[in-house]
Amino acid sequence: MTGHMLIFGMGYTASRLAERLRTAGWRVTGTRRMSGEGAVAFDDRYAVLDALESATHILSSVPPLAEGVDPVLASYGAEIAGSRAQWSGYLSSTGVYGDTGGAWVDESASIGQGRRTARAEADLAWQGVRPDMHVFRLPGIYGPGRSALDRVREGKAHRIALPDQIFSRIHADDIVGAVMASFAGAPGVYNIADDLPASQNAVIEYACDLLGLPWPVLQTLDEAQLSPMALGFYAENRRISNGKAKRLLGWAPTYSDYKQGLSALLAAPV
Repeated sequence: MTGHMLIFGMGYTASRLAERLRTAGWRVTGTRRMSGEGAVAFDDRYAVLDALESATHILSSVPPLAEGVDPVLASYGAEIAGSRAQWSGYLSSTGVYGDTGGAWVDESASIGQGRRTARAEADLAWQGVRPDMHVFRLPGIYGPGRSALDRVREGKAHRIALPDQIFSRIHADDIVGAVMASFAGAPGVYNIADDLPASQNAVIEYACDLLGLPWPVLQTLDEAQLSPMALGFYAENRRISNGKAKRLLGWAPTYSDYKQGLSALLAAPV
């Protein structure tokens, strides 16, 4: 199957999806703040509406603004709702679940209780836009040029003295695989995560071992002097269940845990 995919927001993951689709013979139109690199400007209404007219698939990877407004829905929500596309999707975040104290969480859990209230509102809004909507809730994303290997090489990796802190993560290419699997799958909300939630320390330690470098010294949060964004990352603790996507989409992660993913990244040609 091929078609015309319109992607709002050609960021890291969406660009990898576009590359995979184009290789498979799809036409892909993306938006950026400014036109170029095979994309149209988000504010070029004529170009965006022209793409919407012929799009068979529509995906937004654009997060809400700090004030809570979803820019895609604010600018093109009515046109997306009325589009003749046969599939639609939105890349959300598992941050909508808030802190679960390390417990497993699936798509039936309530959302909007954590620090990502704007994201939770956008998540709910996108669910109501179209009957064919697929919402993908994503944990920490890693991949080529954006992984623990890179942070270790750059001297930016930390080990934090929070022994019970657990996170889920997903390789960017496994997100691509899940999106493509959903083209023939039921609409709905899906957690897309690997099979092995783990502490950030374990990931950093494994990356160091792969590179033959010493582990960073174990620090407290105060000693690490992390950015507000990084501190927010450590403020929540949860394990993400991916069972629904496996059952209903027939998807499974190629990189079922961080060890497989990081080992493959290290072995990949530059």
